[in-house]
Amino acid sequence: MSNSQFWLDTLKPNFKTLPLKERLLCGCGALLGLAISSIISWYTLGGINAWYIAPMGASSVLLFAVPASPLAQPWNMVVGNTIAGLIGVSCALWIPDLTSAFSLAVGLSIFLMMTTDSLHPPSGAVAITAVLGGEGVHHLGYQFLFYPVLLNSVLLLGFAIFFNRLLGRHYPYPRQVNERSKDPTPTQKVTIQPQDIQQALEHQTELLDISQYDLEKIILEAQERANERIVLHYHCRDIMSRDVIVLHENDDIHKALDKFKQVNLMSLPVVNASEHLVGTLALYDVVEWFKRGADYRASWEYLVKQIMNRKVVTVHPEQPIQDLAPYFVEKSFNYIPVVEAEQLIGIISRADMIAAMQQEILHLRQKP
Repeated sequence: MSNSQFWLDTLKPNFKTLPLKERLLCGCGALLGLAISSIISWYTLGGINAWYIAPMGASSVLLFAVPASPLAQPWNMVVGNTIAGLIGVSCALWIPDLTSAFSLAVGLSIFLMMTTDSLHPPSGAVAITAVLGGEGVHHLGYQFLFYPVLLNSVLLLGFAIFFNRLLGRHYPYPRQVNERSKDPTPTQKVTIQPQDIQQALEHQTELLDISQYDLEKIILEAQERANERIVLHYHCRDIMSRDVIVLHENDDIHKALDKFKQVNLMSLPVVNASEHLVGTLALYDVVEWFKRGADYRASWEYLVKQIMNRKVVTVHPEQPIQDLAPYFVEKSFNYIPVVEAEQLIGIISRADMIAAMQQEILHLRQKP
């Protein structure tokens, strides 16, 4: 991966990409919702210039693309837009300077929305519209809250409820994981409970765009899948990392040093053109190469294969992990390559061993 591609990937969110059908449905929902609510608003408020406001476009992104988001719930949309409209109109009436007016309007709206648990990002645009919307908006005064703000919000929200339920989605999103009782579900009673997640969230200083209830469901499902993989005796294949960062034997040593700096590792496996493991190169070997730089006898060394260590300890994928313990404990190995048919298929690090042994210890403690 090039440096530019790596940089671009760091800017992307860790966000699930929906299938094409779902993406089309989200787009069609927003299209129909905006069109229908716009037409109704036009017939209702035909004599008013501001019969429809732009922030509804941002609200439609939440209502139709991420209806499960806490920021997209009816309370957030209606209360958030009302608060933002009220603050925006007040700032427009009492603060002559436009920059100060819309800046203060957005700042106060955010504070009050977070205080009332009604944060809705498009409401920030409602506050700005109230200040910068022109004579048509200013003429309305506080009526701007009722129409077009509340009228647009209720119409778009009503269609979003209809559309999402037509597709089988839960909207507004249910608030309870266990719908039959306030008690934890049977699975939660013996594993992670809602109060465990709530206590963990209390230590978070940033607002997460996911509800506690969704987080509980995701964690419990992930735990169930993890429990299916738990075994009493691990083999190398069970715990190895398959996405292996390697050097090639014909790489320039300076290029190898750049990779060490990029991945912050002390040692890397070396493969040939056929992806066969042929050695390992430690950062220590590179340092020693630099120290020999003044020696004319070492001037011919400029490739990884010329300074790498060709004696490599390897294991097979079906080998029990207990066989690896002496290398990590007695010889302080950082990792051991896993090889099958001369191909490097994975590596096992010291951290992998510790995690696996911890699971084995926990299983032994749980035995009656």
